Amino acid sequence: MTNRTIEPQGMYSPAGAYSHAVEIRGAGRTLYISGQLGVDPDGKTPDTFAAQAMLCWRNVVAILAAAEMTVHDLVKVTTFLTDIGDARALTAIREPFLEGARPASTLVAAAALVMPEWKIEVEAIAFKTGDG
Repeated sequence: MTNRTIEPQGMYSPAGAYSHAVEIRGAGRTLYISGQLGVDPDGKTPDTFAAQAMLCWRNVVAILAAAEMTVHDLVKVTTFLTDIGDARALTAIREPFLEGARPASTLVAAAALVMPEWKIEVEAIAFKTGDG
C-alpha cells in the first residue's frame, strides 16, 4: 500500500491535525467505523463535552485495535458537534489520540444528535495493507 497525503499548492494549510486528502493505493483491508459516541461501557453519557470527546476517541482507538489497526491506519474522520464552540477543545483532545497521524478530516456542526445529551459523534474509515 502506498499512503500519501495531498496538500495542493495554492490552498490554505490545514488548521489542525488533518490532511486535505489521503490517497491509498494497493491491496488491503478497509474498516468503516460507525459513529462513536461519548458513552462509557456502562451506557452512561458524561455531562461535559470534554469527557464525551475523550470517550469517542477511546472508542475509535479500541475499534481500531480490535481490527488490528492503529490511528496511523485512519484515512478519513468525520466529527459531528452540536455546539461548534467546542471545536477548539476538540482539537486539543483528539491530537494526542492521533499520535501525529493526519487523516483527511471533516467537522460538521449538527443541530442535534439522536439523543439530546450527546454532544459529539465521530465516524472514521481506516485502511491496512494485506489480509491480516
